[in-house]
Amino acid sequence: MAPARIFLVDDHMVVREGLKTLINAQADMEVIGEASEGETACEQIQLCQPDVVIMDISMPTMNGIQATERIKQLCPEVKVLVLSVHDDTSYLRQMLAVGASGYILKHTAADALIQAIRIVAAGGIYLEPSLAEHVVGRYVRRPAAATELLGAELSVREREVVQRVVQGYSNKEIATQLSLSVKTVETYRARALEKLGLTSRAALVRYALERGWLRTP
Repeated sequence: MAPARIFLVDDHMVVREGLKTLINAQADMEVIGEASEGETACEQIQLCQPDVVIMDISMPTMNGIQATERIKQLCPEVKVLVLSVHDDTSYLRQMLAVGASGYILKHTAADALIQAIRIVAAGGIYLEPSLAEHVVGRYVRRPAAATELLGAELSVREREVVQRVVQGYSNKEIATQLSLSVKTVETYRARALEKLGLTSRAALVRYALERGWLRTP
């Protein structure tokens, strides 16, 4: 399997150099590009189409929130993992709202960052545990209400697939868990998104977050 292709966006060269050293030391990932601000990042990412963008928030010209929103519009398949000093849940919510697939703090241990990159590269969601606990906690619902919140119009299989998608499992993993083919999982997922009026995994995650379905890593 080819290494995950990573693009770095941070206005501090020292941070980028440290990330490159850490990431390039992993057998399953490599840094293919970098930028010091959002506008340049959007242009370069459109050209090189990385698997994962590691995105800072506070940058000149175009900040990480604006850059992430632009990147997801231009390159929907590119995943964004936020790496920030901001431990404020409002930033986490804003980044999820514009399509980020993960949020981790800069003081986090190196092995946790590598784990987060792998999860996001595989199509999952990674949220900084210390922040996710507060965000998800606001939306906890009674278990008995789960079916109603998922949407009464969803079939049992569609609900099973949706619940696993928002928990970060890939289509292949869901197929194994439910003894289905990957193509069948993709069909259930597409039908569920259509019924819920959603168009992407990011939208589904935001929908799930508001209803307390999302589990932290």
